[in-house]
Amino acid sequence: MEKRKLLSELLDADETLLDRADADNGVEVGPEDELDTDAPEGYCTDCKDMPTQIRCETCSEDFCGICFALVHKGKRKEHVSHKVESGLVEPGNGGARVDAQEEDTDLGIDAANPVQSDHEIDERILRGMRRNIQYIPMRLSAEERQLLRLLESALHVSEYTDRVDVLSYKSKTRRQVEQLREICSILAGLVVASNLKVGQRLIEDKNFEDNAEWYQNVFEIGRRYKIMNPERMRDSFGKLCYMVMDSRLPEVQEHMEFDLYKPIKTIHSFLSSRDDGGKGLKIFEDPLVLSATAEIRAEGKPRLQIRREIGAKEAAIEKIANKYSCAAGFTKEEIRQVLYSVGDFNAYTNANMLPVIRMSKLLELFEGETGKHSLGIRFGRGGARLSHEHDRQIQYVRQSLSLWTLIMKEMIHLWSLADDDMFSSGRYQLMSTGQGLNRVKPCPSVLRTMHTILSECQKKCNGWVGSSAIHLGDHTVPNALFFLDKYFQVPRILIPVDQALRAIDEVTKNDHFVADYVNAQFGSSQDLKKEILADFFRHAFDGSGGDNFYDAGSCIDGRLTSAWNWANKIGQKEYYKVFLLSGFIGFNGLEGF
Repeated sequence: MEKRKLLSELLDADETLLDRADADNGVEVGPEDELDTDAPEGYCTDCKDMPTQIRCETCSEDFCGICFALVHKGKRKEHVSHKVESGLVEPGNGGARVDAQEEDTDLGIDAANPVQSDHEIDERILRGMRRNIQYIPMRLSAEERQLLRLLESALHVSEYTDRVDVLSYKSKTRRQVEQLREICSILAGLVVASNLKVGQRLIEDKNFEDNAEWYQNVFEIGRRYKIMNPERMRDSFGKLCYMVMDSRLPEVQEHMEFDLYKPIKTIHSFLSSRDDGGKGLKIFEDPLVLSATAEIRAEGKPRLQIRREIGAKEAAIEKIANKYSCAAGFTKEEIRQVLYSVGDFNAYTNANMLPVIRMSKLLELFEGETGKHSLGIRFGRGGARLSHEHDRQIQYVRQSLSLWTLIMKEMIHLWSLADDDMFSSGRYQLMSTGQGLNRVKPCPSVLRTMHTILSECQKKCNGWVGSSAIHLGDHTVPNALFFLDKYFQVPRILIPVDQALRAIDEVTKNDHFVADYVNAQFGSSQDLKKEILADFFRHAFDGSGGDNFYDAGSCIDGRLTSAWNWANKIGQKEYYKVFLLSGFIGFNGLEGF
């Protein structure tokens, strides 16, 4: 029963997210009397977290720099305003105490769920599967993996962005066409080197446009592989996306006579590609598919039980393959590939969501804490840019983690929308964003869905702490590619922390020298864990980490930026040596696990 409930939570996204995805970008946050609290004196009236920097005389309200810029657009740009001195300490001014009284508000999240029968849970999971297969990519076949290796090799030697995304007096279109023809030539040459017969058929008496479908398939394989393997192709995926983006520009297509874009091959598109009357999609009406696609976790299980679960899963896969391969007109191997793809998605979603859920449970340890492990933060102290009392910080962290959980659940859907936004017909602007020249392009589909997710998160709360601004298509998050990379960092940050905490008891139990060090330095292993968690919940959510004073803060993206900042400073922490003893290497993807 517990396993089915977990699957239900992880697989079945709220249907209201789809129903409201095309709603207006305004965020519904409930009645004003539940959400609006008076800002503390000297703080922004909008986000209530940042000190006052600008006073709008027309509005008769005080704002921080970020909220003022977000609110005063259009006709409101003409409002009369002036800078003010907040009287609050700036970061780095000695960490003096900021005497600001903040109103404590009950912002807890209602996690109560009605009791459901096994049949209802199964139906809920299947309904979630039928929705998610529209976005779940097909697992690569053996032949496709060979093409992927060729693509990775070609991208590794390509200097596309170094040649194209620069300020030059030469024609940009000419540079784009030259580089695209070069990457196509490299791919064709690698095919000839790896398989002469295939290479001859590909290039003999043919131009690039004659092989347009082959090139599109190769680049689609790279994009599809990246979705389920975000830790791969980290140095080359940006080049791949920008090549596909440029190939769709009208002036480039005029010279190339084709583009490199092809929609991602998903489970739904694959099963719908055959004229079988939708028989292939009936796989996901069969309850046996739950056993065939379930992730088998080894934690806390004896080896015999693990083998039994593996055997049951393989038996379910074979039964479904035998049943639907004849009825739907697919081969057994193709049906297995579909089921393995769903299994990959389940494992992917679990790996992203479970660390956030576990961290939310650990936050409960600090309920009512008043001692040295209080989570209260003050503006300017320890690099913090927010001022929260203990209870308010708990709610701020809980809501941030709840939002991340929803984003991780919807990540496969957000990737599909980001793919559409990246390769849509709209043009981008090459701009200096403070981190070099980047392609700034609007992300309307992702932005609408992010507002919907945020609204769903706010509905679960009695109020909202901090700003609800979402940065997309601006200097902080230039395009959808940056958005995806930003939220891929959530499990990369949380998993190493979670594993280090889990390893402390084992390390101190097996090595008395380490145990003596921990007891002398921190008091006990439990005190050490609480010290690590308290520091994380304070300074991974303190609004710090921006390149300048106007970035980061308490906005939706600023919450993750401050977590990045905390992770970058892990080497300066007193407990860093214990992290190393527990097997920690870094936050750089799988290398840190």
